[in-house]
Amino acid sequence: MHTMFQLLAADAPAQLLPARQLMAFTLASHIILVPLGVALPFITLLMHYRGIRHDDPTALLLARRWSAVMAVQFAVGVVTGTVLSFEFGLLWPGLMGKWGDVFGIGFGVEAWAFFLEAVLIAIYLYGWRRLKPRTHFLLGLPLPAAALMGAFGILAANSWMNTPRGFTLDSAGNPVDVNIWKAVFTPMFGPQYWHFVVAMVLTAGYVVAGVYAVGWLRGRRDHYHRLGFTVPFTVAAVATPIQLFLGDSIARQVFHKQPVKFAALEIVWETDTHVPEYLFGRLHPDGTVSGGIKVPQLDSILAGFSPDTKVIGLSSVPESDRPNATQATIAHWAFDLMAVIGSVLVLLALWYALVWWRRRRLPESKWFWRGAACAGVASVVAVECGWVATEVGRQPWIVYQNMRVAEAVTATRSTTLWIMFGLVIVVYVFVFGAFLAVLLKMRTRWRLADAQEGAGPPAEPPEADTPYGPRSSVASASGDGSP
Repeated sequence: MHTMFQLLAADAPAQLLPARQLMAFTLASHIILVPLGVALPFITLLMHYRGIRHDDPTALLLARRWSAVMAVQFAVGVVTGTVLSFEFGLLWPGLMGKWGDVFGIGFGVEAWAFFLEAVLIAIYLYGWRRLKPRTHFLLGLPLPAAALMGAFGILAANSWMNTPRGFTLDSAGNPVDVNIWKAVFTPMFGPQYWHFVVAMVLTAGYVVAGVYAVGWLRGRRDHYHRLGFTVPFTVAAVATPIQLFLGDSIARQVFHKQPVKFAALEIVWETDTHVPEYLFGRLHPDGTVSGGIKVPQLDSILAGFSPDTKVIGLSSVPESDRPNATQATIAHWAFDLMAVIGSVLVLLALWYALVWWRRRRLPESKWFWRGAACAGVASVVAVECGWVATEVGRQPWIVYQNMRVAEAVTATRSTTLWIMFGLVIVVYVFVFGAFLAVLLKMRTRWRLADAQEGAGPPAEPPEADTPYGPRSSVASASGDGSP
């Protein structure tokens, strides 16, 4: 608890801590769902295409089931995303009141994307029962674009907070002469957006593939599990080395555009050349670092490809304008953990690619399958770490070098905010518990349907008679040849 209060300045308003904790909790909860929301439509349509192209009923079955998961996830994601939207106005009125006209268009784009995606998902689910295969597939093609548009909106807003542009300040310090294009396409938008999108694709791929990797470890090695693993894992394996390159690129952009934030991520205290790289470690208020692994000169080399590269240190700016030692350590650990997980995933992807290239089959080692089963969880942890590094490393600014977090926070009493925090935790436990229960119920129903199909005519209505899609008898009657 003492460490938690160190996150706040001595003169910070009492309501700042509960407001931060509430926002952090809801964002960390929502982001668990984001990879599936952004990338599962693409992976589902890829499987759908394979089913049509190769006349593979197993691929169509997987695509239909994934579309059901996609719909349930979207419903929960709308709830948690809406809560976040309200929190921006309720917890940070100073931010929205002063700067909403400049960067608020990003939230508007996200809202329209949510609406469009809801309509498209409904059409896609409806199509399994009533549309011809090719028509159904074509109507699903806009789904990934709608998901990317939602990511576009929220990343435009966040990148603006990191590198605010597109306005001038009047004599009272209020933004005027707003240029929407410059406010959207800030210097950090491109690096952040593509880094985020590729992260969502590889995370969704590893999460979905991990389900079938667990089944493979338990002896389920049929075509269903092989295909359910191979397609999403291949997508993730292709995206992983791309993400390594994008991660290095965005770190270098932070070095140039937000040097103090870079200093926090790398716990650099004094401005200097030949700066060492610390793997983990803890920064102290006097600028010393304890623990971790020190690699001489590596930080300067990574930042500018030369040990002579000068890296700005935290001590180069006043204490009130930089993250404190605790915040810098948190951002540094999050950044390093994200990098470590990414590096391990690259090795896993290379293992997969090498075996496939040499032998045209899946790896046989149990250690590979154990790694594949854990890759989804590890990817979600890396995504969480990425947001922690982004947000904590920017402190004390909510709008970089223009507004501090303490200036934006609500005037609501801290006791009220703590009560709200407790209520939100209870509600989220219920929501995510219901989400998990629905997924487990769907899994059980699908397994029973598969078992009954293998044993002959089912005693109860088959899976085809549920909203998840028809079997061949119903499909033939409606002109859809998918099983």
